Amino acid sequence: MKALIVLIVGIVIGGAVVWMYSTKDGQSASKSAGDQIESAAKTTRDAFQEKIRVLDLRPEQIKDDLDRTGKVIRRKAREMGQAISDATADARVTAAIKGKLVANKDLSVLSISVNTTEGIVTLSGSVNSMEDISKAMLLAMDTDGVHEVISTLQVKTKQAKADSK
Repeated sequence: MKALIVLIVGIVIGGAVVWMYSTKDGQSASKSAGDQIESAAKTTRDAFQEKIRVLDLRPEQIKDDLDRTGKVIRRKAREMGQAISDATADARVTAAIKGKLVANKDLSVLSISVNTTEGIVTLSGSVNSMEDISKAMLLAMDTDGVHEVISTLQVKTKQAKADSK
């Protein structure tokens, strides 16, 4: 839901910028609009970095977990009144996460498999970097109905990239 709101806000801001550039009066206001967009982007980036820090999803922490256990697990604090888990809720969670992956330009829904069982999400497949593991886990953690995320995502090696070309 948050991603949809951000997408809509981005489209509105983009449309306003295009309109302002196409009008004579918009020429002087374009610098102000650019400053506002830059400020909004910085705020969003800062909030994202804070969530990464709070959930221990920094690349070095991901690498340590992968080296130690071969997977990355993060848990959310459970809210009072645990939601009833059933196949429909799990399917909704999986669909929501896949939708977020489709909307994210850095992650490939074709390379990441999502499985949900009783609010526990398992991400598997391959990504390009440790940061992408963090991004995928954050997308999953920010989905309603998710209580735990387990990642067995692997970082593609440079050798594998070169062989595929």
